[in-house]
Amino acid sequence: MIFGILKDIKEGENRVICTPAEVKSIVACGHKVLAQHDCGKGSCFSDEMYEAAGAEIVETMEEMYARSEFIAKVKEFEPCEYDLIRENQIILGCIHPAGHPEEVDALLKSKCIAFTAEDSHRYGSPNCEAAGKQGALFGLESMLTINGGKGKFVGGFAGAPGINVLILGAGNVGRGSLQVLHALGANCTVMDINVGILRTVGEMYSNKINTMYCNQENIASVLPQMDMVINAVKWPKQRKDFLITKEMLKLMEPGSVLVDISNDDPGAIESSHETHHDNPRYVVNGVVHYCVSNIPGAVAQSTSVSYAGEMLPFILGILNDGIEKTCIKDGFYRRSLTMYKGLLTHEETSGIQGRPWIRPEDVLGIADQKLDPAPPATTTRSDNFIKL
Repeated sequence: MIFGILKDIKEGENRVICTPAEVKSIVACGHKVLAQHDCGKGSCFSDEMYEAAGAEIVETMEEMYARSEFIAKVKEFEPCEYDLIRENQIILGCIHPAGHPEEVDALLKSKCIAFTAEDSHRYGSPNCEAAGKQGALFGLESMLTINGGKGKFVGGFAGAPGINVLILGAGNVGRGSLQVLHALGANCTVMDINVGILRTVGEMYSNKINTMYCNQENIASVLPQMDMVINAVKWPKQRKDFLITKEMLKLMEPGSVLVDISNDDPGAIESSHETHHDNPRYVVNGVVHYCVSNIPGAVAQSTSVSYAGEMLPFILGILNDGIEKTCIKDGFYRRSLTMYKGLLTHEETSGIQGRPWIRPEDVLGIADQKLDPAPPATTTRSDNFIKL
């Protein structure tokens, strides 16, 4: 099969879906690899490195789409790519379909076979860890006086205490932030809705952090003492309420910082809206907001190496075994099937956008096989099924 590595073109995106190391593995399995010119430049992987690994360098995005049977990138597919996607072509990226109806329209129209990478991770995406850790560091940068923050140092100085941080969500993102901030001396409080996770996190840090159940009332009770809030909650897209409202921000001191790593739209933070690395901050009710939607892109080489290694088994599964066998053997890969030849196969997108859908196992004709189980990717359910 001919596999194509696209250059990501989203603003501020420097990662690449496969490094030269993954190219060697794919080529060793007998497949041809096309790498778009400068696809790895932002992550410090040159065209020469891809060529040495066995890839053919292709100059244009148009040629990449025309020649590749299976094509992949890190982020969403942009409008300039829609007309290039072919019927039956396999595409892979972080499509985020539930939040991008125009992209869904285009991919369905193309009749391609699309996988959304964010739903494929059995143990969580390396990008989540990267977002949590680097997001914490960007929060500390936002705390600096020169960036509009109140000017407190994370671990304090002699006679001056360190900062108090509230972390909402104890998944991979929240735990990544906690690891960095606790190590640097911050006083950390972690909130989640899973008491088992809170117990585990508390024990990991010898109960030297505070843990609380995550709801608006508990958040409001501690906000006056907090210098920084980090939101790592993946907020259900159908919800219309918030964990933190604009009015609640007034409980914090001026110059406090809010880092919205999840940055959903709509999301858990009423005052949050997407920003980019070239202009990452804004102020609402005296609180400095850092809401960059692509935090891992700032540490592109490390995240590319980690993410590419995580994605290689998925890519090789499709290349070596085909879609059906891959989806039988791994339920997480199966649930990431998003569109199949003009049919929506993604439950969350059906529930959020009101589109009819069909289960991946049904559209692939593998429902009678012994399928590897996987939990639903989100809490959104839909019984709006396509009748075949």
